[in-house]
Amino acid sequence: MIETQALTAKKVIGDPYLHLQIDSNIQLLLPMVTTKEVLIIPASRLTFMPNMPPTFLGLLNRRSHIFWAVDLGKLLNLSSLKLDSQEYPLAIIHSGKKALALAVEKVMGVMRFPQEKIESPLNSIEPSLTSYLQGYITQDRQIFLILDPEAILDAPILQQTV
Repeated sequence: MIETQALTAKKVIGDPYLHLQIDSNIQLLLPMVTTKEVLIIPASRLTFMPNMPPTFLGLLNRRSHIFWAVDLGKLLNLSSLKLDSQEYPLAIIHSGKKALALAVEKVMGVMRFPQEKIESPLNSIEPSLTSYLQGYITQDRQIFLILDPEAILDAPILQQTV
């Protein structure tokens, strides 16, 4: 009983974020509150759509819902996924009636950070990227960019084509 009390007394502090990796140098955090599901799908499960920008990987049918799957790195103008990938790690985000599947190189797990640790991206991060960020966190000399799911769902390229 003492061990159980010790475990319950040690509460995890901070908001949960899904840790995503776009490439070996770029670490992203996605607020869990807008993350609907995380999965790895074979590339064959995506339906390619002709005449779409290269950001779009295709359509995904998941539990009777249709989602656009996009290359998150390409959407953010950072890097691109390998075109010959056999499978894609996806994080499905949603807000209201909008939903989108974000394809990344790797889903690393869940991390927690208190709000006080979040720094403003305005003077520190590339201006073209700041419109998609809530902020950033530095830990162990590694920078974690915190994504703004609403801004991603409202990205201009998504509004032009969807």
